[in-house]
Amino acid sequence: MPPTVAPEALARQREYAALVRELLADRFGRPPAAYVRTYGCQGNEADGERMQGMLAEMGFSFCEDPAGADFVLLNTCAIRGHAEDRALGNAGRLKSLRQGSGTMRVALCGCMPQQPHMAEKLRAHYPFIDLLFGPHAVHRLPELLYRMYTTGRRVTDTADEPGSIAEGLPLRRGSAFKAWLPVMYGCDNFCSYCVVPFVRGRERSRTPEAILAEACALVSAGYRDITLLGQNVNSYRSEDYDFPKLLRELDKLDGDFRLRFMTSHPKDCGPALLDAMAEGAHIARHLHLPVQSGSDRILREMNRKYTSEQYLEVARYAREVMPDLSLTGDVIVGFPGETYGEFQETLALVEQARYTSLFTFIFSPREGTRAAAMPDPVPHEEKVRRFRELTALQESIAKQKCASMIGQAERVLCEEKGKRLALAGRTGGNQIIEFDGPESLIGQFAQVKITQAKNWLLDGEIYM
Repeated sequence: MPPTVAPEALARQREYAALVRELLADRFGRPPAAYVRTYGCQGNEADGERMQGMLAEMGFSFCEDPAGADFVLLNTCAIRGHAEDRALGNAGRLKSLRQGSGTMRVALCGCMPQQPHMAEKLRAHYPFIDLLFGPHAVHRLPELLYRMYTTGRRVTDTADEPGSIAEGLPLRRGSAFKAWLPVMYGCDNFCSYCVVPFVRGRERSRTPEAILAEACALVSAGYRDITLLGQNVNSYRSEDYDFPKLLRELDKLDGDFRLRFMTSHPKDCGPALLDAMAEGAHIARHLHLPVQSGSDRILREMNRKYTSEQYLEVARYAREVMPDLSLTGDVIVGFPGETYGEFQETLALVEQARYTSLFTFIFSPREGTRAAAMPDPVPHEEKVRRFRELTALQESIAKQKCASMIGQAERVLCEEKGKRLALAGRTGGNQIIEFDGPESLIGQFAQVKITQAKNWLLDGEIYM
């Protein structure tokens, strides 16, 4: 069974939430305003929604500008150096706001402060940050705030823990029709470039009963797009359930909704999962399957546990059972020691995989990982040149794939106002499409016929 936060411990956090609510009501005489900013992955987004739910329970209102906030919470990411730099830059800009305010307090949480070297840096160079905590302490936010406000001193909770699952936390979702639904946490893969196992802990899965209950509530509340989340979502294991079985059970729910999931690891993506997708009534024909490199030597150095041919075989079978599948992925350019010939193997794989879209990154060393200590003789300028070569190839493929869709009718979830046309939404394959229609369609499905392809974006018209 997965480690679970005991009900009595969560009850104690609700007691702290009530204490904070009373304390702040006396201090402010009004609902204090909170500003929450989340960086990084969908898992962080889901954590952010739970923290906002706890803040609402403690009596906070919410604002869109940190200048008007009494409490600022930055929920950070550590997957790449750019994400850390952006969070640190925004944190630094809060210093003058905090000094000029008689009420503002600043918290920084998430994966970044969970790294020992980064926690030390934050403590030493960002003295205006009042609260630091990592992903394992999210459910303890009421207690941490109580300590911060009652002692007037900085509070830190970045203990290295095995990780646990806290069920029943309050939620403030960011959308009325799209929802994140975490099914598992952590990672056991230890890819040589990645800090996730060190900051998020080892794999642990929620019970199928908890997941099905939350999904049922979402469908009953009218949510149209539900994304199952996990560091490696298809590694899910709980009781006698694996991920394909969980997916099939969720697909049995009655309602007008679409199921998605991310992110999948190729080593755990087999026929059972792909058949479940193909046979599902609610499951989107979209598979996000990071490959990272087309070179088998680099994949071994990355500790990815599959070969390029095994990856392509998964893609071939997926398209055999789902000809309309939209395949997306991730690629790292410039892994330590990657030769140009090995990079060309990545280009060849991308040509064969024919991705709808591709997330591409230049290697970013993460302190404490094995890859950070590897010799890396390739100059950054050469990595940038390769990166541009890869993105040019993928843009060409995406343009061709979008052009081939002209004339097709797609079931589209209308999500927001468009930038060029009235509305914008996403197809089942997760492609962005704009079309004209009434704003009342936002949050609903519509049949849209594709009329034009603009590189990787689509235009369409409502199809009766």
